[in-house]
Amino acid sequence: MSKFPKLQFVARGEEIKMLGDETSMNSFEAGMKVLEKLYTSKGELTEHLIHEALHIDYKANQVEVSTSDDVLLIGTRGQKIKARTMNQRKMLDESKKNDILFAIGPAGTGKTYTAVALAVVALKEREIKRIILTRPAVEAGENLGFLPGDLKEKIDPYLRPLYDALEDMIPNDKLKSMIESRTVEIAPLAFMRGRTLDNCYVILDEAQNSTDLQLKMFLTRMGPNAKLIITGDLTQIDLPKKQMSGLFRAMKILRNIEGISIVELDTQDVVRHKLVKEIIKAYDKAEEPQ
Repeated sequence: MSKFPKLQFVARGEEIKMLGDETSMNSFEAGMKVLEKLYTSKGELTEHLIHEALHIDYKANQVEVSTSDDVLLIGTRGQKIKARTMNQRKMLDESKKNDILFAIGPAGTGKTYTAVALAVVALKEREIKRIILTRPAVEAGENLGFLPGDLKEKIDPYLRPLYDALEDMIPNDKLKSMIESRTVEIAPLAFMRGRTLDNCYVILDEAQNSTDLQLKMFLTRMGPNAKLIITGDLTQIDLPKKQMSGLFRAMKILRNIEGISIVELDTQDVVRHKLVKEIIKAYDKAEEPQ
């Protein structure tokens, strides 16, 4: 196993013997105990669960993999929508305890999808009256003015990932009705200016592409009964080179405020194709100082 290069595994009939240094053996044993609990509670072991359990740094006292079902809701195709990694489960826990949650991490870690699921559950349980999803209308090398169509047609491509997540969780006819009645609102970040966002779950996606002033404007829209989730990937900033991401500063100055939580996801949380994880690692390694 690449995770345990100091261990040697020897098969003897129906037994497998393990040889190697004590630290590696203890870590492997702890991982196997977690896998046993996961199998007992879930009745199955996926490749992702095995990878996650064996890659926890038990010596550093990382949180043990949860054995609870973690199902948030049943999707439109009958699929179980649930937290699939340790940090996604941490997002669930922190969202219950805090009104503002920052979820930061690379592509494919399920930040946006988990955030949308939390909002849909809150709406279904009538904890809030509306869901508002927003993104900065900024993309690499592109500008809204150069895109064809009216304002909605210009904006929709930027908001497509949010539509995709919603369509996985709410039937199309119902979602269309909810958008028409503004129970679900999807709009660019600039449209939040001057508003008070109350009785709602508000998700700011791709927050790394917001400026300092934009992010401050967004955060100060918060009403008495509102929850905010801000998601972003600090390795994929599409702002002009001389313009600093507002997400950097927000994380620095808001980190220690009670009621605000920051969950940092990493490559271990990638739930897309297994190659996505390797691609992210390769780019990270290439960007390290030689």
